[in-house]
Amino acid sequence: MRTLLATALVLLGTTLTGPALATPGAPPPLRHDARQILYVSPTGDDAASGTRSSPLRTPQVAVDRLADGGTVYLLPGVYHQERVLLRDRHDLTLAATRPGAAVLDATGLTPRLSDSGVVQISGSSRVVVRGLDIRGYRTSSLRRVPIGIYVTGHDRHVTLRHNHVHRLGNDNGTLGSFDINAHGIAVYGRDPRHPISDLRIVGNEVDHLHLGASESVVVNGNVDHWRIVGNHIHDDDNIGIDAIGWEPTLTGRHRYTAANRARHGVIAHNRISRIISEGNPAYWEDGSWCNCADGIYVDGGKHIQVRKNTVTRSDIGIEVGAENHRGHTNAVAISGNHVSGSRYVGLALGGYNPRRGDVYDVRVAHNRFRNDNTDNDGSPELLLQFKVHRTTVVHNTVEATHRRRPLLLQRVREVGTPAQNRRVRIDHNHYLSPVRPGRAQFVWLGHELTGFAAYRAASGRDAHSTCRRR
Repeated sequence: MRTLLATALVLLGTTLTGPALATPGAPPPLRHDARQILYVSPTGDDAASGTRSSPLRTPQVAVDRLADGGTVYLLPGVYHQERVLLRDRHDLTLAATRPGAAVLDATGLTPRLSDSGVVQISGSSRVVVRGLDIRGYRTSSLRRVPIGIYVTGHDRHVTLRHNHVHRLGNDNGTLGSFDINAHGIAVYGRDPRHPISDLRIVGNEVDHLHLGASESVVVNGNVDHWRIVGNHIHDDDNIGIDAIGWEPTLTGRHRYTAANRARHGVIAHNRISRIISEGNPAYWEDGSWCNCADGIYVDGGKHIQVRKNTVTRSDIGIEVGAENHRGHTNAVAISGNHVSGSRYVGLALGGYNPRRGDVYDVRVAHNRFRNDNTDNDGSPELLLQFKVHRTTVVHNTVEATHRRRPLLLQRVREVGTPAQNRRVRIDHNHYLSPVRPGRAQFVWLGHELTGFAAYRAASGRDAHSTCRRR
C-alpha cells in the first residue's frame, strides 16, 4: 500500500544492469481426471448430482465436493452474496461456462475483518480461476479490505485469466486516511519460507474501483516468478499495477530480507488508462488532492520487466520508486512502452523525497513518452528524483507538446552519498518540442536550463541525442 506522495512530485527513471529476467515456464497441466466436473447454477440445488442438467446451487459446495481436484463450471446467471474459498486445493479450475456470464455479485455482503476476497486462494497449487464477473464487494469500514480476487499464503501455479473485476471497493470518506483500502486483484506472499510462485494474471479487466491507499492489481511480499500480461485496467482511483517490497507483508526479522520483495516478474502488454486519484479521500493532503496515481509502479521489487504496455490519461505513467527508507528497488527494465496524456509526468524514477530508499540498476530504453503534464503545471516528461544511480535512459522518444513550458527532462538535486547519485547515463534519445531546440527547457540538479545545447553542456548527458521542433 502506497504511502502519500508529496504534492510537489519529483519523479522519473531508467536503468538496468545485471542479467536479463528469466521468464517462468508455463505451469504444468492440471492432474485431475477430466471426468471430475461439477456444474453450478443460481437456480440449482445443493442436493443435486452436479451434472449440467442437474446442477448444484452454491459454488462453495461444488468446490468442497471436489476434494481431489477437478473443474467447477458456473452456468450463466447472478450468484448473489457468494464468496468462494479455495484453501488447500490442488488441480482445481473454477470457471464460467461462458466468459463473463457467471456473476459473483457480493452486493450486500459484509467483508470480513482485515483482507478478504470474493474469490480467495490460499495454500493451493495448480489452480485456475477463469471467466468470472466479480463485483459489488464494498465497505465503508477502515478495518475491512474488500478484494475481488485474493491470493495469499503459500501457492504455486495459480492462473487468473479473463475475469472481470469491477465496481467494488472501500467507500470510507475520511480525508487523508491511509487506513482506507481495497484491491481488485491482490497477491500477498505472507509465508517467509515459501513464496507464491509461478503466478499468471492474464487477460483480465479491472475497473471502476474505489481503492483508498491500495492498488488495482498488486503483487506484494514473497511473490517470485510471476506474469501480469494483457490486462485492461481503467477508471480506478489509485495505482493500476504495483510490484511491492519491504512493507509489513512479512514482519519481524523477515521484513527486511530478500524474501519480502515481489521479484522475477513481467508486466507486459497491458492497457492502462484513467488511473486518477483526484477524489480519492486517501489522497487529500494540505487542502488539495495529491493526484499521484501511477499506471504502473515498482516499489521495492527487483528483477522486473515492464515492457510493451500502453498507459494513457493517468496521473503518472510509469514510476520506479523505493518508499521504505531501509529498502531499495533494483534490476528493473522498462522497454517498448507507450505513455501519453499523463497529468504530471510520463516517467518517474527515484525517491519522491530525500528520506526514501535507493533506486538503481534500472534501464529505460525504446519507450515513447508524449504529451504528458496535461495539468500544465510545468512538470517534465521525464523526472529523475532522489537517490537514483546506476541508471540508463537510452533510445527513447520524448515529446513535450505544451508551448508555455515545454519541459522535457528534470533531475532534482543530489542527496545522500556520492554513490547514491553517480553513474546515471542518458544518451541516444530523440527529443521533440513545440519550440525550436534553443528554447527547449530542461532542469538539471535544480538549475533551470533553456536550450538543448545549454542542457548538454551543464549535464554532460545526451551527447549523441537529438532535439528538434516537432
